[in-house]
Amino acid sequence: QVQLVESGGGLVQAGGSLRLSCAASRSIFSINRMTWYRQAAGKQRGLVASITSRGITNYAGSVKGRFAISRDTAANLVFLQMNSLKPEDTAVYTCAAELGTLTYWGQGTQVTVSS
Repeated sequence: QVQLVESGGGLVQAGGSLRLSCAASRSIFSINRMTWYRQAAGKQRGLVASITSRGITNYAGSVKGRFAISRDTAANLVFLQMNSLKPEDTAVYTCAAELGTLTYWGQGTQVTVSS
């Protein structure tokens, strides 16, 4: 099992930056993949960025070049640095951990980008 707690969301103007954090209750080396998802109001949840236990990253096309996923393995933290934010990035951002065949979810953090 793993518990996940996100932080760092908030209100920011378009063009601004935010850094989200996801704290895991166990070593992230033991987690196959850590993923940030987002869900805007009235839309389906979608993948934003992921990082595997080996450090391989993947991004949604809409955030490539603007967002960066990283980790602090000593502190069991995964980050999502979001730059050049746009109003369409407004969503609830949720961290997920794939452990074996199961996926664990955090509670989510709201990101609102004003125009």
